[in-house]
Amino acid sequence: MKVERVAILDSTLRDGAQGEGISFSVTDKLGIVQALDELGVDLIEAGNPGSNPKDLEFFKESLSLKLSRSRIAAFGPTTRKGVAACDDEGLASLLAAGTETVVVFGKSWDLHVRQVLRVGLEENLGMIRDSVAFLKAAGRRVIYDAEHFFDGWAADSGYALKTLRAAMDGGAECLVLCDTNGGSLPSTIGLATAQAARELSSPLGIHAHNDSGLAVANSLAAVEAGALHVQGTLVGFGERCGNANLATIVANLSLKMGRICLCEDSLPRLSRAARRVAEIANVWFDEGMPYVGLKAFAHKAGMHVDAVAKTPLSFEHVPPQAVGNERRFLASEVGGRAVVLELVRRVEPQATKDSPLVGKVLARLKELERAGYQFEGADASLELLMRKAAGKYKPFFELGHYRTIGEQPARDRTRCATALVKIAVDDVAEISAAEGDGPINALDLALRRALERFYPNLAEMRLTDYKVRVIDGSSATAALVRVLIESADSCDAWTTVGVSADIIEASWIALVDSIEYKLIKDIERRYRAYL
Repeated sequence: MKVERVAILDSTLRDGAQGEGISFSVTDKLGIVQALDELGVDLIEAGNPGSNPKDLEFFKESLSLKLSRSRIAAFGPTTRKGVAACDDEGLASLLAAGTETVVVFGKSWDLHVRQVLRVGLEENLGMIRDSVAFLKAAGRRVIYDAEHFFDGWAADSGYALKTLRAAMDGGAECLVLCDTNGGSLPSTIGLATAQAARELSSPLGIHAHNDSGLAVANSLAAVEAGALHVQGTLVGFGERCGNANLATIVANLSLKMGRICLCEDSLPRLSRAARRVAEIANVWFDEGMPYVGLKAFAHKAGMHVDAVAKTPLSFEHVPPQAVGNERRFLASEVGGRAVVLELVRRVEPQATKDSPLVGKVLARLKELERAGYQFEGADASLELLMRKAAGKYKPFFELGHYRTIGEQPARDRTRCATALVKIAVDDVAEISAAEGDGPINALDLALRRALERFYPNLAEMRLTDYKVRVIDGSSATAALVRVLIESADSCDAWTTVGVSADIIEASWIALVDSIEYKLIKDIERRYRAYL
């Protein structure tokens, strides 16, 4: 039986931009387009050229892009009430965007037609038909988004289907059923999509929002019922509770449902692409995200680790490398020798349970845990610990000294602290100072400023989170503190840990680990690229 391909449309630049706290510059948009093109997304819905100058500027810039896999689509509404399609400014702006494909949306819920558009039901059908036909006659490929389709279907299925027929009669090449309010259940999605598939000859698509936490499930239900086009955003962010998460959908379609989507070699790029889009958007990346998050293939309990080492399928539903992720074993008090062995094999592949290195690492872990360290969530510091135990570690710089000064009351909250750092790389000394919104921020800026002379690639690294925990509150201000620092670059994210009774020193330990881990991984990437 022939397996039909499912087309993927990413709306990060349009629907994703409507998420709270999201604001893309033109440069940001171009960077996301590049990431999505490398992944092999079919269509990139890039915004409404008639809505704001920034989107219009982007479409002008996009005309010179040389994309290898993706096509860019412009997005906008049907013609306005009482305006002929040929005279509508919004439709004219869609043509002016110069994209081969346009996505035009219209109303399919009679409530919206009467109370929002305030037009007659038949007039709305004419607006849909005429708008699609106008764009089609101008040589565009037209995708029609039936806004609020499932609410409309529940209220008056006959009229909702009429709106689809109007778009089909106008020449739309795909009819996308939208769960715009995000409130439908998979059973409703399946029934409505199946009816539309029976009664209409045009290919169907699905556009789901996540207000009920069901956007992924609803998208898959629509595909099972006949949809061959899926819309969403790669990392799931968007208006209100977000859009359908395409990273999860694409992995499920490919690995669980046997559907063809993206390009043949795209799936191993999925984790990196998702992280790259989140980084450009400057949003928190959910490490618990299925398939692409750091926690997706993390194992903690000793029995689980032992089972995975013998038979990965026993506790992993898919191979992590299939989506460009990796297996992680979490060192903790519930782990034991089996966990340590799998961790040690990252730096010493031939190690066995009886290897002296395994015992050495295990003893060091227990020693540090008694001192207040916790490596369960600090994978990068743990790898550095193993490299040191195995004799495969060389420091990238030596510290001369550092000094931090706080100023209160601060005249400028963004520059209320100063840090000075003196380091040496291969006996070449460097001194740097920086101001920050606190002593840790200033210390981070000063250290990286000093090191970038020797390691320019540190410029692409950034700290994404900083956490402090008091380990023993009974000691009051003399208590030990544990600092966790999360860092990221365009390829990866990692966490490091430091412990001390001095919060500045604890932060310094975690900060140095973070930088050294970044530099080690860059060397490994260059080596793999050379091979």
